[in-house]
Parts: sequence; structure tokens; C-alpha cells
Amino acid sequence: MKQVQKAIIEKIQAYGTIIIHRHQSPDPDALGSQVGLAKIIQATYPQKRVYVVGEASEGLTWMAQMDTVATEQYTGALVIVTDTANTPRISDERYAKGADLIKIDHHPNDEPYGDPMWVEPEASSSSELIYDLAAAGKMTVPTDAARLLYTGIVGDTGRFMYSATTAHTFEVAAALIKHDFDFTLVNQNLDTMSAEQARLSAYVLENLIILPSGAAHITLSQELLKRLGLSVAQTSSIVSLPGKIAAVSAWVIFVEQAPENYRVHFRSKGPIINELAKAHHGGGHPLASGARAQGKAETKEIVTALDRIVSHQ
Repeated sequence: MKQVQKAIIEKIQAYGTIIIHRHQSPDPDALGSQVGLAKIIQATYPQKRVYVVGEASEGLTWMAQMDTVATEQYTGALVIVTDTANTPRISDERYAKGADLIKIDHHPNDEPYGDPMWVEPEASSSSELIYDLAAAGKMTVPTDAARLLYTGIVGDTGRFMYSATTAHTFEVAAALIKHDFDFTLVNQNLDTMSAEQARLSAYVLENLIILPSGAAHITLSQELLKRLGLSVAQTSSIVSLPGKIAAVSAWVIFVEQAPENYRVHFRSKGPIINELAKAHHGGGHPLASGARAQGKAETKEIVTALDRIVSHQ
């Protein structure tokens, strides 16, 4: 057992109340690692009070639901944050009100926080790390936790397509599907989109601007989303779509959340893009990152920088 795993398990054993957080705008790995860990702790230590908190996860309610936790319940509690690289992205600012804080993550460790802190950027997902923690501590992995961790791994590996997928990732996935849950249904849920999202996909493929370098970009305006009947959260279904085009090496998608205020998605097949994301109030993995942009001038600056990065690869 790694020393950091041992330290985390000892903290879990020491506390009667444990509150688990994850990042804002959760994806399957954020929810899978967060709620999967909660289910594991509850199954292993039934006497403990374990809660999961964060804003509602539109489109992923089939995975899990959050708990309602009063602020006073943080007094004397252990707080664990999964799948979140930096503190501004933690969903629910009360994470700092607990007695102790633990970070478990697989993103680059741009902002160290928590003690102990377990960060392994080479891991496929935070859900994979949670399975490893349970295995190291001989903790009970109930079926509902196995479903959540499997969902998180499938989500963050792009159905095992991304380079962070390792032999160990497949070993963990194989161990998880030995549990009695419908993993084909999980895959179908992750792969299903609404008619509105399908129309958005068509729009992206028709209107994506591909530069000679292989850099590509598109802006999804508030007016467009309103016309299609979609929320900002529902645009997550098309973030990886430009990667299906052979001529595209890296791409950026600007989603307008408020007038001239954009959520920025970066993806790449090879060129490193997380440093560009960091320069615009974001960060993430070398090939998958997020950021924020204010105004069209900043979006143009990002596109110019991405074009330069791809051109020099």
C-alpha cells in the first residue's frame, strides 16, 4: 500500500462524519469518484455519516443524486474532494469548513491543497484511483459503487480511446463489471443524446472552422442554444465531436454562458493545450482542458494561440 493511501484510509477511519465534494459542472468521473467513494465508505463503515454535495448535475441524474447538508454538519467533519485540480472549481465553497481536507485527483497538480493529498496525473481517471484506494485498504466495493466507478472510467477515457488508458485501467474495469450491474446500459446512457443535441452536433459539423494548421474552432451562442432548446450543460455531448474529423489536430469550443462570457473547451489529438487553458483562467490535462473567456477579443486571442501551438507541433 502506498503511504498516501494508508494516510487517507487512516483519516477515513478516524472520522464519524465525512463530506465528499467534486468539481463544478460535473462529468461522469467527478460524480463516479465522488459518489463511488461515498458508497464504498458507507459499505465498509456502516456507522459513519457520509454525504455527497454539489450543484445538480444536469444530464447525469441517472448516475446519482446529491445530499442536503447543513453548514453545522461540517464542524469536526472530514472533507474529501475528488477530481478537482484547484479550489476555485470545487462545487460548494463550504469544503474549507471541515476539520481536515483530503485531495484525490488525476489532473496536473497546479494547486496543491489538502493533507494528505493524492494526485496521480498518469491515472486514467479519479474513479480508477478510488478503486485502487478501496483495493489497498481492503474496503468493500458494493455494486452501486462499482457502477459509478465504471461509469467514471468509461467517461474519462472516452470509452478507452484516450492515451491515459493503461493495462491497469482495463484490469480495474474488468474487476468492476464482475459486479451485478448492467454495464451495457451505462455505455448506452453515456452515448445517448437528445434530438436537440443531435441537431447541435449537425450544426457543429457544418460550421466548425478548420484552419490550415489543423486547429479548429466554433462558437455556440446563447441565441443558438435558445433556438435549439439546449442549456449550456447539455453542450457537453459535442465537445469531443470535432476529433472525429481527420483534418483536425486540436480544437476549441466557445460556449456563451452570458453575453460575451464564454466557457471554453479545449481538446487535442497531440498538441499540448493545457498551458493555453491556464493562461485563460483554466487548466486541466495536456490534451483536455477548460477555461473562461470574456469578450470576442479574448476568443480570437485563444484561436490565434491554438493555431500557433498546432503549427509548431
